[in-house]
This record gives sequence, C-alpha cells and structure tokens, in this order.
Amino acid sequence: MAVDRLSTTFGALADPTRRAILARLAQGEASVTELAEPFAMSLPAVSKHLKVLENAGLITRGRTAQWRPCRLDATPLKQATDWLAEYREFWAGSFERLDEHLRELREATRAEERDD
Repeated sequence: MAVDRLSTTFGALADPTRRAILARLAQGEASVTELAEPFAMSLPAVSKHLKVLENAGLITRGRTAQWRPCRLDATPLKQATDWLAEYREFWAGSFERLDEHLRELREATRAEERDD
C-alpha cells in the first residue's frame, strides 16, 4: 500500500527526538555528530532518525568533502500546516457557536431572574 506524503510527514513528526532534530536544524545546518550531541544515543541511532526525516522530505543531506551537513526542508511542514488549517477553522467555528450558546443561556438565566 502506498503511503501519502502527509502520512509520512506526520509519522516522522511523531517522535520527539526527530522533532528536536528539526528544531536544531531550524537554526542552521549541522553534522550528524552535532545533531547527536544532546541525545543519549549512538550515532547509528541518530542516523536512523535522520533517515526517517530524509525519507519524509523534511531534511536534505549535502556532501562537502567528508562533511555531510543536514539541512531543514520545511516544504512538507507547510503542507501539514495547510491541512491542519482546515481543522483550525472547524474548531474556531465550533468555539464561536459554543460562545453564542453560552451567551444565550446567560441571557435566558438573567431574564428568568428578573421575572422572579
């Protein structure tokens, strides 16, 4: 079964280590060794996380002599944000309807209190 781009992006983002790596790369390119520094894991384990991010299109790896810098590619994040924006609109509308309902209840309660 083929996996769509959005599922791959969210799958990559599901892990806190990968999100931390992306946050670091948002500050600028870094080597695998630099990315591994804050984590209590081996370089091969970090490399596996990088592979997931690379497969999701969230990072790219360059090659400068022996140095292979990793760079953030935010394009898939924009696609995920666009998808989430549709649901943000849904929730905003739901909260507006709830606010209106609560206002109506308060007004009805005040009206009942005045009538008593």
